[in-house]
Amino acid sequence: MPAEVLDIRVDDLTGEASIELVRQHLAGMYDLSPAESVHALDVSALRHPQVTVWSAWRDGELAGIGALARLGDADGELKSMRVAETHLGTGVGRAILRHILAAAQTAGITRVWLETGSDAGFLAARSLYASEGFTECEPFGDYAPDPASTFMTRAV
Repeated sequence: MPAEVLDIRVDDLTGEASIELVRQHLAGMYDLSPAESVHALDVSALRHPQVTVWSAWRDGELAGIGALARLGDADGELKSMRVAETHLGTGVGRAILRHILAAAQTAGITRVWLETGSDAGFLAARSLYASEGFTECEPFGDYAPDPASTFMTRAV
């Protein structure tokens, strides 16, 4: 089913489906990365005023989530990108990413950064980001060099 039929909206993370997908995201990150290399946010951290979370819905079913943390006046960090297992490979991730980038631009953000894993389990994510113009970069913000992390950025 094409991503165009998605309803993408700001999510306050009070609905059980969204909370559960955040929990699955965290569990997945701990399954794929050493604990010290997991930088995923839990529900409480995603509710911070500097973070906006979006959820994508298809036919009333949660298809994915993504968030943008404001890092300053002109910078943002992509966080908590997760597609529900039943919607993998359907364009949901790309649709959420594009939606977040458009919202970032509207909010005056001129550069978006992200941290993702460096091993094979994150290849699809890195490929998606690269196909949308992200390039690898040095650690940013409070991140330190980590062989389990890949850092990427792009102008908006």
